[in-house]
Amino acid sequence: MEQKKIRREFGEEQEIELKDQVISIRRTTKVVKGGKNLSFSALVAVGDENGTVGIGKGKAREVPPAIAKAVQDAKKNMVQVPLKGTTIPHFIKGIHCGGQVILRPAAKGTGVIAGGAVRVIMQLAGIKDILTKSLRSNNPISVANATMNALKNLKDPVRVSQNRSIDEAKIWQ
Repeated sequence: MEQKKIRREFGEEQEIELKDQVISIRRTTKVVKGGKNLSFSALVAVGDENGTVGIGKGKAREVPPAIAKAVQDAKKNMVQVPLKGTTIPHFIKGIHCGGQVILRPAAKGTGVIAGGAVRVIMQLAGIKDILTKSLRSNNPISVANATMNALKNLKDPVRVSQNRSIDEAKIWQ
């Protein structure tokens, strides 16, 4: 866990506590004349459990440096997720390469109905109630990227109501 200063909308700097969690670690081997060279790649999610989340990848000869690189990459790729209470504002589908993820808002008390990479990302984003379905690929990198794609494309109900000049309660009924 690390505290990081982030500039919010009104120019104030606030310290937030970021939590990171490893999604997957892969070991790769390169065969060379002298033997085998081992290398590790890590996929990590970082979030503040309050609507901000990011994922990153890192590669190194050992596991701890690979995780550290992945955490640094995840901090660079953080996105703000619009929340509606403890869930997301509307149904959305995210696609990346072979991975496809469906995110559906759920009633309060439902919990996080998700598995693998999607569950980790939802928890670090601060989403408490959601229904998810992972289709096609079960590769954690593709699934994580598809989930982030869906979260990036979520629309904030307040902004949509302002743009359309419609009451916020009438949007996505």
